[in-house]
Amino acid sequence: MSTQAVGRLTVRPLDPRADADVLHRWVTHPKAAYWMMQDARPEDVESEYLRIAAHEHHHALLGLHDGEPAFLMEHYDPRHVELVGLYEPQPGDVGMHFLVAPSDTSIHGFTLAVITAVMRELFADPATRRVVVEPDVANTAVHRLNEAVGFVPVEKITKPEKEALLSFCTREQFERATGGAA
Repeated sequence: MSTQAVGRLTVRPLDPRADADVLHRWVTHPKAAYWMMQDARPEDVESEYLRIAAHEHHHALLGLHDGEPAFLMEHYDPRHVELVGLYEPQPGDVGMHFLVAPSDTSIHGFTLAVITAVMRELFADPATRRVVVEPDVANTAVHRLNEAVGFVPVEKITKPEKEALLSFCTREQFERATGGAA
């Protein structure tokens, strides 16, 4: 996966032990408030990602920008994780979370490039028909990003930790929004 304007974006499996320190810096940063790990200790972050690594239906990947850690990507089966009982999943639904690392260096369009790369990674699997997200209703910045790559909000749902805006993006909606094949 790559984007010319911002550099090369790639993903690799997350190593919960080796990557815990970098993840801890990211998820406890004020810009990551919606990640809901502000008070996490390094060992809490490691434990959470060890739990995800052991889960059959939840996966975490570390995103790299020109080879350096720059974002976190999670994908999950909403029939088993996050959205169980909150909507009627369809075959080929894949849930997604992403977090861009805080940085002192701003690259215009970087976050949009990251979510586009994340979506391309998800749609690289031919079994993925629709991506599902459930961001906090107050997270208007991510709502704009989601819309830019083709997500359509469907309804507000109540999760144990937040009020969320359930949104979907089909492969066709993604292709129309981004002007390219998934």
